[in-house]
Amino acid sequence: MNEVLMTPKRTLGSTGIDVSCLGLGTVKLGRNQGVKYPSSFELPDDRHILNLLATATELGINLIDTAPAYGVSEQRLGELLRDRQRWVICTKTGEEFVDGQSRFDFSATHTRASIHRSLKRLNTDYLDLVLVHSDGRDREIIEHSDCFETLARLKEAGNIRAFGLSGKTVEGGLLALQHSDVVMVTFNPDQQEERQVIQQACKLNKGVLIKKAFASGHAVVDSSADPVRSNLQFSLQEPGVSAVVVGTINSHHLRDNVRACLD
Repeated sequence: MNEVLMTPKRTLGSTGIDVSCLGLGTVKLGRNQGVKYPSSFELPDDRHILNLLATATELGINLIDTAPAYGVSEQRLGELLRDRQRWVICTKTGEEFVDGQSRFDFSATHTRASIHRSLKRLNTDYLDLVLVHSDGRDREIIEHSDCFETLARLKEAGNIRAFGLSGKTVEGGLLALQHSDVVMVTFNPDQQEERQVIQQACKLNKGVLIKKAFASGHAVVDSSADPVRSNLQFSLQEPGVSAVVVGTINSHHLRDNVRACLD
């Protein structure tokens, strides 16, 4: 008898958006330069990506995470995603990856242009979630740029359903909770500094996405135990966490990740 795996869903804070508790990160669909993974990899071909997306669908995964800084990830998803309505698409703004270097722009002009470009690349007329791709100056971005205000206006216009911050500091995460719908934070057994942000988000009923649950893959390589199960369970059992985003281009790994979430 074939094993049936189905990823549970959780509501993303007060957005009204239900997301699979495991999200599919797509850096590896579009970029293999300047990444922090422990080993190199080749970008998958279209057939490989279609198989990966079919596996995600079979497993009940509906959250997919991309960004302009992920090379050609947005374009490839726009060409290959089927049944737009079943997917919750999260993309970002603020960071560009050009000629092997990251560049940042949080101005209103760039933010608007970035969102409209993402809509075109992803072949959709709305984005479920947009996160500001911070360069580490979280507080300055929120308080001294027009990025959040511009995203709020785009939300009012119906271009996006929710927005927030993919930040790097506790201070920035807490501030973002006052002005947006969702935060994406780093959280794993070795990096727990942002637990305070998760706890505050839980109190305010704001959405929480977890990044770097496996420390960009290093936790898997450096451990002799079962880091996949332990790290995913560590994050998912934290009150207030909506979903953990894990990047992979391996369908078997994706299935193992879902199994670990269900244990």
